[in-house]
Amino acid sequence: MTFTTANEQNAAIIDGKSMAEEIMSRIAFEVKRMKESIGKVPGLAVIMVGQRRDSQTYVRNKIKACEEAGIKSMMTELPDHCKEDEVLNALSRFNEDPSVHGILVQLPLPQHLDEAKILDVLSLEKDVDGFHPLNMGNLALRGREPLFIPCTPKGCIELLIRSGVEIMGKRAVVIGRSNIVGLPTSLLLQRHHATVSIIHAFTKNPEQITCEADIVIAAAGVPNLVRGNWLKPGAIVIDVGTNPIEDPSCEHGYRLRGDVFYEEALRVASLITPVPGGVGPMTIAMLLSNTLDSAKRAYNFT
Repeated sequence: MTFTTANEQNAAIIDGKSMAEEIMSRIAFEVKRMKESIGKVPGLAVIMVGQRRDSQTYVRNKIKACEEAGIKSMMTELPDHCKEDEVLNALSRFNEDPSVHGILVQLPLPQHLDEAKILDVLSLEKDVDGFHPLNMGNLALRGREPLFIPCTPKGCIELLIRSGVEIMGKRAVVIGRSNIVGLPTSLLLQRHHATVSIIHAFTKNPEQITCEADIVIAAAGVPNLVRGNWLKPGAIVIDVGTNPIEDPSCEHGYRLRGDVFYEEALRVASLITPVPGGVGPMTIAMLLSNTLDSAKRAYNFT
């Protein structure tokens, strides 16, 4: 277990960075073993449309992580106003390339593009983000196994498990119901036998419902939404929010804030993830883990 306790506060901080590093070193070892035995390495292709700051940060970190693990990475960058066909053509090229085992379409896409149509074209065997409707459907159905589980939800659960948190029978609240995080996280928590409530824009008394939760996963994309008084004393808080806040003193001109008012939550929660350094590194570790699994499947490598 990797905790660092903050001074004079109750909450222990879940160190996602060092947990992710442990996973990454295992992945790097496996990639090296694959290269030495069959002369192949996993390949990850990224399609990035537009100039969203948060997306650029994620992509930059993903490419860097691939390099460190020995995974081959390729990238297609398209402008904000590109045509749908350009995205579909890039996707088809990667679908057909046998050296690519994972394809990542960085979401969200600009509004004029049909996200559903694009994700439908993505090869199921290369859907390392787990957003293909068949992967998502299999995640939702009991007794079925998706080929891939979406990386951020998978990372959230991994953080809980590695922190020694018992999920079974606990009351969990997921704030946000996006296809990327909220929905698959709620499905995954149910697979681990939690009792799950989902908070969204139309929920009445969100703070009251959240107050009853043993585990709170905040993924609404609203900075500082979850205040200290939303939390039950001793709750476990996983903050998925990465909201860029203008700050000229920082390297990229902004800093990241979570969906949880961190300073208040520290005094109420028993365990909490920081932003950055919590869910983010774990998401990338899960992406590389899915890509490695995909390559092993493609090459029948055990």
